[in-house]
Amino acid sequence: MLQLVLASAAFLLLHLWVSGTPLRDRLVARLGEGAYLGLFSLASVAILVWMLAAYGGARSAGYNPTWWGPTPLTQHVQLVLMLVAFLLIVPGVMARNPGAVGQTGALQDADPVRGILRVTRHPFLWGVGIWAGGHLLVNGDLISLILFGSLGVLAIGGAASIDAKRRRVYGETWAGFEAKSSFVPFAAILSGRQTLRPGEFALPALVGLAVYVATLLGHPLIAGVPALG
Repeated sequence: MLQLVLASAAFLLLHLWVSGTPLRDRLVARLGEGAYLGLFSLASVAILVWMLAAYGGARSAGYNPTWWGPTPLTQHVQLVLMLVAFLLIVPGVMARNPGAVGQTGALQDADPVRGILRVTRHPFLWGVGIWAGGHLLVNGDLISLILFGSLGVLAIGGAASIDAKRRRVYGETWAGFEAKSSFVPFAAILSGRQTLRPGEFALPALVGLAVYVATLLGHPLIAGVPALG
């Protein structure tokens, strides 16, 4: 349990304290952009592996109080949430996004807000947040609250951190991108600042659907428990 708490805290600190503050700017100035990104990526992967290993170890430990579990209703709701999550995550990975690592040049595109970015400028992170929330809906035990809660907080907090970081570096250019997009999914569409154009991300959405189905079927191998039934 202690290992899971330490790993989750380290993951949050790395992304919200190091990556999302002026400390990152000082590290980049000292190390260079490439070296910083390389070290940050290695640290992220290492701590994530530590988190997952600690979660697996904590599942077999004796102390893990549970406050709620799955019900037929919450299981169906979770399946819907997982579909939404994958329809954000996969198109988000496939999109050219100024908020993604190494893609800030997209700010200079004639229309940087295209495809899934019309829904939210942080589709991948919102997808991860929804994925984490869906798992919390049916997993009310302590170690799940720590793992999925940390990932959910990191996803939404990380999206806000990216906005602050890009705003600090790119100023009015990023502000213009923000004005044409939305942080919260569908907010720009509902306010009339954007129009949903599914044709722009139809193929990524189909890939996301395929990954969703594959994950459902392979969940026993991935997580050790079935996602269906």
